[in-house]
Amino acid sequence: MQDTDTRYMRMALQQAQNAYEKGEVPVGAVILHEGRIVGRAHNQVELLKDPTAHAEIIAITQAASALGDWRLNRTTLYVTKEPCPMCAGAIVAARINRVVWGVDDPLRGGAVSKFGILQHADLNHEVTFQGGILKEECLSLIQSFFKARRAT
Repeated sequence: MQDTDTRYMRMALQQAQNAYEKGEVPVGAVILHEGRIVGRAHNQVELLKDPTAHAEIIAITQAASALGDWRLNRTTLYVTKEPCPMCAGAIVAARINRVVWGVDDPLRGGAVSKFGILQHADLNHEVTFQGGILKEECLSLIQSFFKARRAT
């Protein structure tokens, strides 16, 4: 499982790099369904002028279209940063089985760090998760982005 997680997190990191190059907060996501990529995206908030255009949301929309169903059963979402509360809610609503992320977000993390949405007892779906995959690479990209932004 670790080799698979690393492989797909590298793909999510490439999506995050795409976001970085476009001036977006560098978060990338990939959704895997039974060994096939069905969604892949990066943040596009600035491009689309849409506060919901997070990598996870766009990838979920792509996956639902590819599978022809809003229920994304038997899927794993790989994302470079722990999902925010909005994205964590969408993950639960979409019935994604597992989420793998690179770097935790202790200030705003909606998955487990701050709000614990992925396994909240009052919701209709619990998501398994694994954090820390390629953590250093994910953290480095985000830190580089914000360091460059503060310098301008």
